[in-house]
Amino acid sequence: MAKNNQAKLFSAEKSDSSGYSAKDIEVLEGLEPVRKRPGMYIGGTDERAYHHLFAEVLDNAIDEAVAGHASKIDVVLDKDGNLSVRDDGRGIPIGIHPKFKNKTALEVIMTMLHSGGKFSNKAYQTAGGLHGVGISVVNALSDFVEVEIAIDRKLYRQTYSRGHPTSKLKEVGAAPNRRGTQIKFHPDPQIFGDKLHFRPARLFAMSRSKAYLSRAAEIRWSCDPKLLKEGDPTPAEAVLSYPNGLADMMKEMTTESRLVLPEAFTGRVENQGGGAVEWAVVWSGNGFGEADGFSRTYCNTIPTPEGGTHEQGMRGALSKGLRAYGEMIGNKKTSLVTPDDVMDTAGALLSVFIRNPEFVGQTKEKLSTADAQRITETAMRDRFDHWLTASPQNANRLLEWAIGQAEDRMRKRKDKEVARQSATRKLRLPGKLADCSDGSAQGTELFIVEGDSAGGSAKQARDRATQAVLPLRGKILNVASAGDEKLSGNKELSDLATALGTGIGQRFRVEDLRYERIVIMTDADVDGAHIASLLITFFFRQTPGLIEAGRLYLAMPPLYRISSGAKAVYARDDAHKEHLLTTEFKGKKPDIGRFKGLGEMMPAQLKETTMNHKTRTMARVSLPKSIKSVEDLVETLMGKKPELRFKFIQDNAKFVAELDV
Repeated sequence: MAKNNQAKLFSAEKSDSSGYSAKDIEVLEGLEPVRKRPGMYIGGTDERAYHHLFAEVLDNAIDEAVAGHASKIDVVLDKDGNLSVRDDGRGIPIGIHPKFKNKTALEVIMTMLHSGGKFSNKAYQTAGGLHGVGISVVNALSDFVEVEIAIDRKLYRQTYSRGHPTSKLKEVGAAPNRRGTQIKFHPDPQIFGDKLHFRPARLFAMSRSKAYLSRAAEIRWSCDPKLLKEGDPTPAEAVLSYPNGLADMMKEMTTESRLVLPEAFTGRVENQGGGAVEWAVVWSGNGFGEADGFSRTYCNTIPTPEGGTHEQGMRGALSKGLRAYGEMIGNKKTSLVTPDDVMDTAGALLSVFIRNPEFVGQTKEKLSTADAQRITETAMRDRFDHWLTASPQNANRLLEWAIGQAEDRMRKRKDKEVARQSATRKLRLPGKLADCSDGSAQGTELFIVEGDSAGGSAKQARDRATQAVLPLRGKILNVASAGDEKLSGNKELSDLATALGTGIGQRFRVEDLRYERIVIMTDADVDGAHIASLLITFFFRQTPGLIEAGRLYLAMPPLYRISSGAKAVYARDDAHKEHLLTTEFKGKKPDIGRFKGLGEMMPAQLKETTMNHKTRTMARVSLPKSIKSVEDLVETLMGKKPELRFKFIQDNAKFVAELDV
């Protein structure tokens, strides 16, 4: 009975209408799994994966250099798109493998997954290719691979295609002055398609990155000039050698950046067994290009773009070290600082060399080795503590910067809470704002004036349809020397920000500006110029996009009224007055009246001279091409350090011909 049931079972399988039976079960042998599912091994078949093959080959050469067995690596891209990597290391072993009697060690490495000399610590103390699939995957996904090995003054060669050898390993000649391994390959169009090709710029960048990381290795780059497109700055030939490692890399990356400190925090600590931690960190005052900060980390020269445990160790070392320094000098605001405040504007490079690292995924984009956090934090923390105490001036500047970041973060959080609470409420404009009646921003102006007296005259002189007036009380806060807490608590600036409608700082949106033009209208004397300077500093620091869009103006009210009989004219300043006296009133003794302020001008006079667009003169505030020079000047004249202003006065005193007192 049991036999009959078993027979029925097998019969049922054969006649299954789905067509799925034992014969449909495939067993992929050798490197066929790689060709069947390349995404599992190199992350896909796009351009990034295409160039990842180069990384796998180059990593093997770099591992030889890091282990101290190679000093020179040649990378050559020829006219046919073949890429070769050659090192002067020990060379891949060519003897018969003891387990596979009919195959050489080279053929085992090239044709079998999870084979290589990096699983133990006998051949390499630290290495990037630890899964044993790198070069075999390259072999599987290439239509042509040529391996040359120089050992014992002899040269050997073997070729492969799509994972299989196409020739025997042969001795092809003497090599008295050569040693090491050369891999030449071409990615398979059957896998990647016909449109993908090696990009010289990308290969050069990858080679340069490895040269920074390996320190001792010299990478000699060569590319057929015909492959370089017009305008491509990639050199046809170059020697890449950086004995200072990441310090050289950081210097190259931040030459145009405005840094908080004049020098980078750099260092290297070597551990027993060939391990090491190397770093270079800077802090930027205006971000790095489009980003506020960046972090590039590596493990055994392998890029880890998603970071991992070694990056966590770096963050811990820097944040804990800076907070410890702040507590040591008694700065009470130190408790506000978090790791994000320290790292968000930092540019950080980190490279670790450890045994048997563990990564998330075969493409190794994130390090997961738990011990890497402790190793990195221990190495960096001790050096960072010494670096801070060795230069108190730099340490204090960095601490102030981090505290400023913390205050800015807290202010943004508070602003978000306020915005969330008032999202459905109607905008409440300041009570002293005399708004214009036009609902559209086009053609409208906001005049910012000092004091209620000037505000009263301006309100009577304005065009009510298109001109709004906002009086401010006295000299506003100097935002260049005040902290975020004072800025957020200042009523005058809060009213101004509300009237603008754009938001300030990171929340600024020029498209939300409620007026077409913003006009600073202050008295035509020294005090008025000071107030105008404070306002321009506010706009430059908190709403620079408004200036860049050409929306900020300076009114030019007169300082004098000159009259003789029925004739009356206005002079902007002393020089203009003297010009008018010699041209308009030559030989006469006119009456000269000096305005003490806008509040003393009759509304009709203010309208005629300063607010009527048909008769007035205004100056548009603009920024030069070199924003850095403006930032430096604002910091010098308006910042927290009086010694910078004193030096500026000393340096420029010789240009003052006459002082009007």
